Amino acid sequence: MNPPNGHANGSPPSGAADEPAQTLPVQLLRTEFPNHARFPGEEVRELCAALEVPFDPRVINWRVTNTSRNGKLRGQVIPYADQRAYTDRLNELFTPAGWTRRYNVHTSANFERGKDQRTVAKVFVTCELGITGLGMHSATGEEWSDDENAVTSAEAQAFKRSCACYGLGRYLYHFNGVWVDLDDRRRPKNAPKLPGWATPEGWQRGLRPSTATTRTEPKPPENRVRSSVRSENAQCNDVVLQIEEMAKPLGRHLYRGLLRTEARVWNPNQIADPALQRKILERMQSAERGLERLRVCLAKSGPAALNVILQSLELRSLEMIDTLETLKRVVLAVEAAASSPK
Repeated sequence: MNPPNGHANGSPPSGAADEPAQTLPVQLLRTEFPNHARFPGEEVRELCAALEVPFDPRVINWRVTNTSRNGKLRGQVIPYADQRAYTDRLNELFTPAGWTRRYNVHTSANFERGKDQRTVAKVFVTCELGITGLGMHSATGEEWSDDENAVTSAEAQAFKRSCACYGLGRYLYHFNGVWVDLDDRRRPKNAPKLPGWATPEGWQRGLRPSTATTRTEPKPPENRVRSSVRSENAQCNDVVLQIEEMAKPLGRHLYRGLLRTEARVWNPNQIADPALQRKILERMQSAERGLERLRVCLAKSGPAALNVILQSLELRSLEMIDTLETLKRVVLAVEAAASSPK
């Protein structure tokens, strides 16, 4: 498998033939979108509000996540939207030339998978989604490499997660599942009805999901879990999103380094323990505060002191820092240099 080096919004990934092909100037593909907004503050709020509006129910599909047979076959389903709904919203609000996406693909070390303990690698795809005037967000998707559509699936996952960082499609994370009857091909016999807040009309009227997970029917008895566990699981998606949003402010090495040293994973979605998810988020937030302290100190001390400190730690640049402990040593050393007499 030879994964692509990257795509822009005008160049859909392999397998995404349902998205119209467009040609963008090369320089647009290389545009780096700033973190600060170039739109006026009020316009930024209006655009973000427009991104958060739910999709038209006609483009919503339902995916079966769990099944149970208690007299008849039933399945737990969650709603999702195809990539086209996301790109249509972006094109409508910003035009095709007003946003871009770029993919980076890599594979992990092999994992043991399935009852037969097969050794299979994972494909990880990072999507950098930039919107002119709003900045850039990135997120990662993953899939087992033995899936023939591994790259396409991981790309779609990464793209949707990066969209959620702007609020687009994020409302779908409030669903934890609805139990419905399945046909003999394990498909929902009837699509569940969306709650009012999950429709454009209801959202515009001010309806919003409750803090609890959305569910129109309890789980069957054989799969019943405590409400406290359900509530905890409902919060996991939000924590994972917050972790993914830390990738940009921390930088690639520090972000990946914290995931690797603290949780031994490549991607926050691989962290199953909610307590560990919260711990990772706290560590990343601590690292972000450390970087801000460092920027303040460098404004006083200048880069010369930093270069000496980095050389003593055998680091070529700040971007090479990949642990919270190393960052702490650098921050404390720079602070000491900034406070010492000239």
